[in-house]
Amino acid sequence: MIGIGAGDPEHLTLQALAAIRRVDVFLVFDKGAAKGDLAGLRAELLARHAGAHHRVVEAADPERDRAAAAYEAAVVDWQDRRAEIYARLIADELDDDGVAGILVWGDPAIYDGTLRILERVAGRGEVAFRVESVPGISSVQALAAAHRLVLNRVGRPFLVTTGRRLAQGWPPGVDDVVVMLDAVDAHAGVTEPDVDIYWGAYLGTPDEVLVVGDLREVADEISRRRVELRARRGWIMDTYLLRRR
Repeated sequence: MIGIGAGDPEHLTLQALAAIRRVDVFLVFDKGAAKGDLAGLRAELLARHAGAHHRVVEAADPERDRAAAAYEAAVVDWQDRRAEIYARLIADELDDDGVAGILVWGDPAIYDGTLRILERVAGRGEVAFRVESVPGISSVQALAAAHRLVLNRVGRPFLVTTGRRLAQGWPPGVDDVVVMLDAVDAHAGVTEPDVDIYWGAYLGTPDEVLVVGDLREVADEISRRRVELRARRGWIMDTYLLRRR
């Protein structure tokens, strides 16, 4: 597992570069034409840094039921089907002493399920392997850098959550909330007074878009931009900080 950052090729750490050079076979899920530019960036990273004799093995990413009422059950089902594919690829594509690499956007420890999936594969006992996780620069870090932010205030915590959770209400006990994976424009439903938003899309890429301001004043602009950007690119990845004044 190699964290490759939020989108800037220079996000790669020296540890990630060394890990990429050791890989014999990169295991890749094809997410379709809509995210072809992400695949292009991944190919660029491998062309620059991978060993001369590496191979790339692709598999179709299983469809996930994003409209399912039982969200967690749908995610578990999707991860189980991914686990079956990884088990097959590891068994078929690696020698006993071979090294496989899985490139993960951002950091493997922050809202990415691949480590859990590999735990499931190992738990089946069908193939034996050891997992190494190489950290990467997450979109949370990229957001803070782009807006020149310190995420925590002195002696106080901040919370990282999802748009799905935020839509259920402002989390208790915190004034600084970082939101990822917001597919429902949850920021637009926040009713807390005196909140600023620091928003970023395609962080670390040439197409990076930033908006900052009083939430009530810029919420509509952010929602409009999300629609426009998704229509133009076919996908959007954005992250934001909500900060109560």
